Order: sequence, then structure tokens, then C-alpha cells
Amino acid sequence: MELLKHWKEIVSVVLAGQKSSIHCSVASVDSNGLPNVTPIGTVFLRDNATGYYFDTFTSQLAKNIETNPNICLMAVNTKSSYWFKSLLKGRFATPPGVRLYGTVGELREATAAEKQTIETRIKPTRWMKGSQLIWSDFTHVRDIQFTHFRPVQYPKMMAHLWND
Repeated sequence: MELLKHWKEIVSVVLAGQKSSIHCSVASVDSNGLPNVTPIGTVFLRDNATGYYFDTFTSQLAKNIETNPNICLMAVNTKSSYWFKSLLKGRFATPPGVRLYGTVGELREATAAEKQTIETRIKPTRWMKGSQLIWSDFTHVRDIQFTHFRPVQYPKMMAHLWND
């Protein structure tokens, strides 16, 4: 499937996954070939099949991409009402999830616009102690260049989705 052809739908699926799960899962491989999955709540996608994430609390991922910059980002809509409705009807109205494959770039300082996007995302929780402890000091990001994707598949319930 063509990445750019489906990009708008991919972005929608990732946003639904982030909204329901509060994060995306990012898989990487260490220098010994061992996999690692990192939950990241600060992933943002752009309009051109790229994205970025704030590199905070990602120590193992940061080590892994030094030797192998390839990653797989997965987002799944985990909202229970979405799944209940889909299972009841026997079909998904929208794709339940997606895997995005790509490479991660070097650590760089976040732009003012990128800092504003994270501030907007965390604003509703800013007053909470945990929010202040976890979601502050976002200063550096890593860019992601996506190369291809693979939908999360439940074929009998989604034959009408991802049509080429």
C-alpha cells in the first residue's frame, strides 16, 4: 500500500489511538538484536509522511537508534466503546490501528512551534501534580521519516477499509 496515498487516513488512525491510549508504541532493536517497545505520548505527525517526538524518558530507545535508527510506531484505538460497537456490528467503521515504519533522526532542539504543540496537548492536565512531574521540560525532539505502513488487520471485519 502506498504511504502517501493513505497518509490522511493514517494520521486519523494514529490520532484516535493516541486519544484512547494516551501514547503510541515505538519498537526498536538494540545492538544485540533484542527488541524493545517504548510508549511515547509525545508523537506528532506532519502532512508529509514525517513526524517527530519529544525525546524524554526514552533512554533505551535513544541507545537503540544510535546503532539502528529503524523503528516501528504502532497506534491502536483502544476505546472500549469503539471495540464494543465494532464487535456488535461485525465490522470496523474505521481502521482499528496502524504500524508505521521509518527511521529516526538525530536529537535536536525543539522549535517554538513544536514546543507549542506539546503545550496545547498537555494543557488540560497542567494543573495536576503528575502532569507537572511528567510533562515538563520538553526541549528536544527527534524527527521520524516514515517509509511504509501496515494496517492492524482483522480481515473479516475490515475488508471495506484501506482500499487501493
